[in-house]
Amino acid sequence: MAVVLISGFMADETLWDDVAPALADFGPVIPLALREGETIEAMAEALLPALPVRFHLVGFSMGGFVAREIVRLIPERVQSLVLVATSARGDTEEMIRQRRSALKSPPERFKGLSRPAIQSSLHPKLRDDAAMLARVRDMGVRLGGHIFHRQSFIARDGDLERLGDITVPTLIVSADHDALRSSAEQQELVQGIAGAKHTTVTDSGHMIPLEQPEALAEVLKDWLTRQD
Repeated sequence: MAVVLISGFMADETLWDDVAPALADFGPVIPLALREGETIEAMAEALLPALPVRFHLVGFSMGGFVAREIVRLIPERVQSLVLVATSARGDTEEMIRQRRSALKSPPERFKGLSRPAIQSSLHPKLRDDAAMLARVRDMGVRLGGHIFHRQSFIARDGDLERLGDITVPTLIVSADHDALRSSAEQQELVQGIAGAKHTTVTDSGHMIPLEQPEALAEVLKDWLTRQD
């Protein structure tokens, strides 16, 4: 059974480099980035041609919004769902304003996410780690300014009232030092999706696949073993 890993906002496939090898025993591992689409729904539809007939689906952050849309589009093909450091809440006006305020330069001059933006996504102990900061920034550089502008203009509509549509086995994974997604948001996912399980990765900020890849891999391996 294949395992599909969907990255989040301005994160390319390398987000999963330290996680994917541990999942190889479960079948093909397919990391995907959000390169196309101007809405969450369009992003989900753009990924459909890359998806196998049956698969386990893992979505990180914005990728969690997209993963839920994929489940709604093709529920019969998704064996299980894992939502990592994500939410079902819609963007507030302030969140939209902050993202779009970063679009002062043309796409051609984009040089990656700003240092403060990256630091806000990391555990306090990693916020001055040069290698980690560079790794996050480099993902954005590879995706480029046009994708940055496109993703920044997307207003994520909340789907709290539609969580009940999801009936596949679901695991919610959160981090204990996530400054971007609250514990209340994680509980909303747990309560909204029937039968959903929840686990917390410790000593991690929002960027769990980069900050605690071994711990996340163990969580995923345990989950996939129980699903199979």
